[in-house]
Formats: sequence, C-alpha cells, structure tokens
Amino acid sequence: MGHWHFHGADLEDESMKAIDPRVLRRLISYVTPYRARFLAGMVMMLVATAAGLAGPWLVRTAVDDFIVPGDSAGLVWIASAYAGLYLLSWLANYWRELLIAQVGQSVIFDLRRDLFAHLQKLSFRFFDGVPAGVLISRVINDVGAVQELVSGGVLNIITDVLTLGGIVILMLTMHWKLALISFATMPLLYLVANGFRVRAGRAYRKVRTQIANIAANLQESISGVRVTQSFAREETNLVRFDRTNQENLQANMEAVSVFSVFVPIVEFVSSLGTGLVLWFGGRFYGLGAVEAGVIVAFMLYVGRFFGPIRDLTMVYNEMQAANAACEKIFQIMDTEPEVVDRPGAAALGVVRGDVSYQDVSFAYQDEQYVLQDVDLDIPAGARFALVGPTGAGKSTMINLLARFYEPAKGAILIDGIDTREVTTRSLRRNMGIVLQDTFLFSGTIKDNIRYGRPEAADEEVMEAARTVMAHDFIMRFPEGYQTDVRERGGKLSVGQRQLIAFARALLADPRILILDEATSSVDAYTEVLIQRALENLLRGRTSVIIAHRLSTIRNADQIIVMDQGRIVERGKHDELLARGGLYSHLYEMQFRAQEAEAV
Repeated sequence: MGHWHFHGADLEDESMKAIDPRVLRRLISYVTPYRARFLAGMVMMLVATAAGLAGPWLVRTAVDDFIVPGDSAGLVWIASAYAGLYLLSWLANYWRELLIAQVGQSVIFDLRRDLFAHLQKLSFRFFDGVPAGVLISRVINDVGAVQELVSGGVLNIITDVLTLGGIVILMLTMHWKLALISFATMPLLYLVANGFRVRAGRAYRKVRTQIANIAANLQESISGVRVTQSFAREETNLVRFDRTNQENLQANMEAVSVFSVFVPIVEFVSSLGTGLVLWFGGRFYGLGAVEAGVIVAFMLYVGRFFGPIRDLTMVYNEMQAANAACEKIFQIMDTEPEVVDRPGAAALGVVRGDVSYQDVSFAYQDEQYVLQDVDLDIPAGARFALVGPTGAGKSTMINLLARFYEPAKGAILIDGIDTREVTTRSLRRNMGIVLQDTFLFSGTIKDNIRYGRPEAADEEVMEAARTVMAHDFIMRFPEGYQTDVRERGGKLSVGQRQLIAFARALLADPRILILDEATSSVDAYTEVLIQRALENLLRGRTSVIIAHRLSTIRNADQIIVMDQGRIVERGKHDELLARGGLYSHLYEMQFRAQEAEAV
C-alpha cells in the first residue's frame, strides 16, 4: 500500500518517459466492451483512407489518358468517379468519427466513474496527503487528456500509418526514381520531428503540472473564502494565485511556441519536396521519361505525405500526455484503502452498544504516536465525554472508533467483537457521526436530513427535525424542507447546520453516537436549542463526545481526560475538580466562563 504525500508539483514527473505498454494495455481494456463499434469505426477508416489515396491516382489517369489526348467524353466518367470517391470518403469519415466518438466518450465515462468510485473507498490517510484540487484535476483534466487519445488518437495513428504506406507504394509504383528523389527530405523531417517530440513532451508535462497546481490553489481559495475575508487576505491570495496562473501561462506559451515553430518547418520541408518533384519531374518529362499526369499526382501525394508525418509526431505527444495522465489515474486506482474488510468479514447486526478500547496505540506517521496504550470500557447506553488540550488525541479516539483509521496496535471492540472482523458498512450503520465541521451537501434540507437513510418517509424526516428542535426554523423558510441549502450549507447559520446534522444522525437511529459538539458564534437562543437537541439525540444511546460545553460534561456518565495521547484522569465532574489535576486546570481556563454565563 502506497502512502501519498503532496508537495507542490511532486506528483508530476516532468522527465520524458517512454510510453508504458502496460498502461496502454490497461487503457485498451476499457475499450474492449465497445469493440464492435471500434471495429466498425476501423472499417470506415480503411474505406476513407483507400478513397483518399485513390484521388491523386484518378487525377493522373485523367491527365494522361483523357486531358492530354483531348478525350472529353472519357473525362466526364473520371470526373464523376472522382466526385463519387470523395462522397464515399466523406460518408466513411462521418461514420468513423461518430463511431469512434461514441467509443471514446463511453470509455471516458467508465474511467471517470471507476476513478470516482475508488476515491470514495479510499481511507482518510490518503486524503490527508493529497489536496482536493489535485484530485479534481485527476478526474477532470487527466481523464480529459485520455479522452483526446481514445476519441480519435489511436485511429488517427493507424490512418496516418496506412496513408503513409499507401503513398510510398503508389509513388514507387508510378515512378520509383522520382519517388526516391521525393523522399530525400525525409532525414531533415525526421530531425525536425524528433526535436519537436522531445520539446513538446516536456511542454505537455509542464502544462499538466500547472493545471493541477491551479486546481489545488483554486479549490483551497474557494473553500477558505470566509477565512480569507475575515483576515482581509484577498490581495495576498490574489498575488499567490497570480503567481500560479502566471506559471501556467508561461507553460502554455512554451507549448504554443514549440508548435508555432514545428508546423511552419514541416510546411517548409513539404514545399522543398514539392520543389524537388517539380524540378526533377520537369527534367524527366523533357526527356520523355515520365508523363505529365504522374508529375501532377506526385505533387498531390507529396503534399499529403508530410501531413501524416506531422500528425503522427503530434499524436505521439498526445500519447505521452495520455500515458502520463493514465499513470496518475491508475496510481490512484491502485492505491489500496488502508481500511478494508477482511476476507470473510461478517455483517454486524444491531448492537447493544458496549465499546471497549484495549491497549490501543496509533500514529499518523511512523512511530509518532498520538495515542498510546489506551484502555477504556464504555457500557451500552453510557455517555462518555472526552476533554483535554489540543493535540491530546481526542479526535483520533473517535476516528478509530468509526474505523476511519486502523490502530497501530491493540483493538477496539463493540459488544465484544473486534471492529476489524466485521464489514465497515455494517459497523458504520450502527453509528451516527456529527463532526465539528458540520458538512451539508448541496440540495434540500430534507435530502440532507435523510442522507444516511434515503428511504425514510417525509414524516420521519419531520419527526427527527422536531426532536432536535430544527422543525421551527426550517418551516420559517418559504420552501420549508424543500429549501436548497446551497454548497456546504452556506444558506444556513452555524447553529442551524448543526441542528440539521443532529436530525440527520437521529434519523439514522444509531446505537452509538460519535460527536464533536463544538459550535462557534451561536446566539444564546440557538445555544439553548442545541443543548435541548443534544439531550434528545443522546438519550438511550452509547455516546462518545468530544465535549466543549459545560452542560455536556456535567451530564456525562464519565469524563475522560486526555493528554499527549494518554488517558490521565477519569471520573465525574465534581470528583475531577476535587483532585486538582489537569481537568481542574482545564475547567479554570475553559469552562468557568461558561458557568458564569449560565448563571
């Protein structure tokens, strides 16, 4: 299992890499379900290529057999055949483009779906190391790079190779000496194309790096816009974004400059080839060694000869871009979730709610333990409050209970069953989780409340909202439960979002509640509502709460005091105060003010 760590553009390899056949084979496996359409597209491609190659040959026939002898009647048939040939080519190209586009879009749909599905399974540790903006870039930009290849790049390669081969054979068949003279520019074109391939490959990778960096910067800036405005950091953020945006501009301009040099050079080499045909063809014609129609056909073929070479060079770089994109996509898809169901893991039925931490230790990074040798038994239906200074390990305790991470050593049991021996889905079905950063999804209030139980009836949704004191404020909105909360619940206040989260947890009817009940900037009325809602939510359930309110702490069956990853004190509020230890110190610093306000 690989561990991800992101540092700027470290995930982007700007070195030139050979195209990995294993990556291409894996990509081709996505084409396999659509092979019938792909093969039909190939047939259309062959027809279009053959029709395109036959055109100059017909021109040669028209000049030598009908125009020069003055046979206008025969010329009508040739002209009709020429028009019919290009109609056939147009129809074949139409069907080729349509069929291959269907295959390409289907492959991209499947690839993007599989990537998204895998992201949903990955463990928290993965997301700790990779910015969301980079992942968005993978799903959108990198899959888009693959789309360019799959939606036509592969067939264009085959078309160009067949066109080149057909032109070479036809030119050698018509006049081998003139053909060899025409090919004299090939070494020069090879040098130009190879130089372009190397420079364009570097440019492609640099562009991909900067796109990912912009996506990461943008996602972070938008997510943190409230903090930005709170500290008046708009100008600083703009400077930072401008720097990233400028680097992206420079990378794209480098890519454009490479193309702007390459295409004219290819055109120049093409004109050199045409000039050679005119010069030597004219001399051969004067000696009677070649017909006029052959020279005309040669000029047409030479004009078409350099196009496929240019296209092949550019498609090669498309393949490199797609290869680099696929590597990044498949790197994510090959990252195994840290938390996985063991073979034969059983589904956990409805539990009583006994929770037991047995000698549990955990480190987010190797050997840097944030929990050490924790032993804790929580009886079913009990309410345990976790308190302690920042970094004491409180959040880690609830993260391990929900099995977002695995303990480095020790075990966590529910009703005497090791949580690693049951499926994570069935484990979390028994849990309700309300985290400090209350997250609501874009959509209606009703959709958010029944997020954990989509099948719940409207009346059940309303009853859950009533129980946690959310119904009244919901009904004050003109659209009631159909009110769109907007992204991350931006239409609601902090307190309202927390009440919605309580209703969501209550509707799921969990036996075990995991709760970080911090709320900032709520008025006194909302604070009272939240306290009442919390009491209704906790009643009759096993609760593990990172407690920030004095009322929660006082009502707890036991208070667990943590410091530096260890349990240092445990007991009731009055007992712990009497001891004069860490809890007493925390109380003086954090909770006495709440007590004074309550009075």
